[in-house]
Amino acid sequence: MDQGNTAFILIAAALVLLMTPGLAFFYGGLVKAKSVISMMMMSFGALGLIGVLWVLYGYAIAFPGAEGTLFPWAIDGGAIGLTNVLETPEDAAYPPLAFVAFQATFAIITVALVSGAIADRAKFGAWMVFAGVWATLVYFPVASWVFNFGLADDGSFAYGGWITHGLQDVFGVGAIDFAGGTAVHINAGAAALALALVLGRRVGFQKGVHVPHNPPFVLLGAGLLWFGWFGFNAGSELAADGTAALAFVNTIAAPAAALLAWLLVEKIKDGKPTSIGAASGAVAGLVAITPACGSLDPIWAIVLGLIAGAVCCLAIDLKFTLGFDDSLDVVGIHLVGGLIGTLYLGFFARGTGLFMGGDASQLIVQAIAAFAVLIYSFVLAFIIGWIIQKTMGFRVKNEDELAGIDTVVHGEEGYVFTDAR
Repeated sequence: MDQGNTAFILIAAALVLLMTPGLAFFYGGLVKAKSVISMMMMSFGALGLIGVLWVLYGYAIAFPGAEGTLFPWAIDGGAIGLTNVLETPEDAAYPPLAFVAFQATFAIITVALVSGAIADRAKFGAWMVFAGVWATLVYFPVASWVFNFGLADDGSFAYGGWITHGLQDVFGVGAIDFAGGTAVHINAGAAALALALVLGRRVGFQKGVHVPHNPPFVLLGAGLLWFGWFGFNAGSELAADGTAALAFVNTIAAPAAALLAWLLVEKIKDGKPTSIGAASGAVAGLVAITPACGSLDPIWAIVLGLIAGAVCCLAIDLKFTLGFDDSLDVVGIHLVGGLIGTLYLGFFARGTGLFMGGDASQLIVQAIAAFAVLIYSFVLAFIIGWIIQKTMGFRVKNEDELAGIDTVVHGEEGYVFTDAR
């Protein structure tokens, strides 16, 4: 067993876990003051629920072994409760439980991302039901489509589910998704769009009405997300080697460029560069580089960041044009940014991209992967959300929304300025 790589994976897992509290601060600062606890609790609720479900059966669905690599839905009965991964084989590079822990943090943050689309108006209990069902029916299987690996019957190493390994058998190249552009960002963004449609628009929804109550929280959250993202991207190599170093550098370059591009577009469009724009631009660049961080030269990572920052800055206004209320721009940043990063690889992936010595095959498989996940996640999320809305109710009453849902849902206030006792 390689103790260095084991330590690397465990540290990366801890960094990724930190991203969920970071997301809570990022989202919490963007909502109104009377909804900050509700918003942050949806991230912490996802952390608790998905952490438990992952151990019980999530890992068994996401990583059913080689026999499940070419199928859209499979489960390894022996991995339920992690019973068959407790021991470390003598020839293993790292303990299987280290990988289990690393992938658990991916599941948690993906579910938490969705919550930003329904800020200020969702019931916590309904959100928790949605989170558990969506993770079971959507995230765990989609993670298998992208990340699942195991040994084939002939003893050869088979990596990836049908999106990566299966498409390679058909097109000669598999879809590239180094750290989760499809499984995490497109997946969460599509579900966010579905829930925004199910819950409908906030009271008084229009441009400029809902403003962030705490920009310092947003900047703090963005900083924690960026810090954790090094574990997200570099850690996905599962070894402390040159590819991990490349992913690390690209995780600096792309979001830095995206931050600058967002601020420039914001200055041209609105007259002023804002702190919210800086934070949002960095996150957009992080989203876009996630699938591509191990497959791009750093100069092309900068170009990707510039494109993602500019396009996502414009994309967040689509909700006003099209009339859907994605409260915290999960669609404009994660869905759009994930699509940009995933499709960009079809042109600039090292060795296989259309402009990097390859042909159109890489672009074709990137598009198949992106839109397969988008459609699957959107349809299932819409159905799950609609059923919850029609049964237990997903959205709070309008009067509770206007008053702020922290006291109604959680019996707490984010800011207490006087002591009534």
